[in-house]
Amino acid sequence: MAGWVAGLALAVLPAAAGSFTGALGLQLESVRDGLKKDRPATLDEVRGFGFKYVELVGDYKLSPKALLAEMRAHKLEAMSAHFPYARFRDDPEALAVEASEMGLKFVGCPDLPQHSALDESGCREAIAVFNRAGEVLAKHGVKFFYHPHGYEFKSRGDGTFFDLMMAETDPRFVYFQMDIFWIVYAGQDPVKILERYPDRWVSLHVKDMKKGTPTGGFSGHADKPSFVALGQGQIDLPAILRTADKIGIKWYFLEDESAVPEIQIPQSVTYLRKVKW
Repeated sequence: MAGWVAGLALAVLPAAAGSFTGALGLQLESVRDGLKKDRPATLDEVRGFGFKYVELVGDYKLSPKALLAEMRAHKLEAMSAHFPYARFRDDPEALAVEASEMGLKFVGCPDLPQHSALDESGCREAIAVFNRAGEVLAKHGVKFFYHPHGYEFKSRGDGTFFDLMMAETDPRFVYFQMDIFWIVYAGQDPVKILERYPDRWVSLHVKDMKKGTPTGGFSGHADKPSFVALGQGQIDLPAILRTADKIGIKWYFLEDESAVPEIQIPQSVTYLRKVKW
């Protein structure tokens, strides 16, 4: 299987009207249990799925040099990474140096301290942190992004906290990564949001939601059975992928939060290989 899967995951596919041509990587959170038990064997498994590109979560308690060497040993390339909010708030310069040494293209914050209790003051604090961190990272050639988990779409006046983030973060330094599951989970339409802010997205997390899963919640949490392989759920993936392609998004990271990622990851890659719009 890995031989033809690699044609999708290792490089951008040849241009074809109405089909997926993005650069695809795997978010390593998908295989976090395996990484904890046997990291080398799990990284070999990721490569065996056909992936060349990956997105990290933290530094796995390795120095940038050691982490870079480990990725290269398994013929993987880390293009993006998530780090805790506190690192962007407390010492963005140190994080920027680390990201640059690791050769990362994008570095993002996946969560806020308040989570679903997000309020005006917490949102404005995050905006200030993001603007500062984004500018620092940009000086090192790395783009900063925030990864919403849905609670940012709680109402605020005539809009949402997400609208406030978009309005008051500096578009020169602050970008966003759309996780389509959490956008839909919050009762939002990914297509409309991509179209409303076409210049602010650097990448997408692609995943699907089990049919019948309730939406309109702001918890940022869902049970594992809610996550299904691409094409098996209720999210209109062709419409989202078409819109993302239209506005110029190049990078996509598959994330599988189910209990059986080793089964669903190949199924999802197969879907992206065949999807048309």
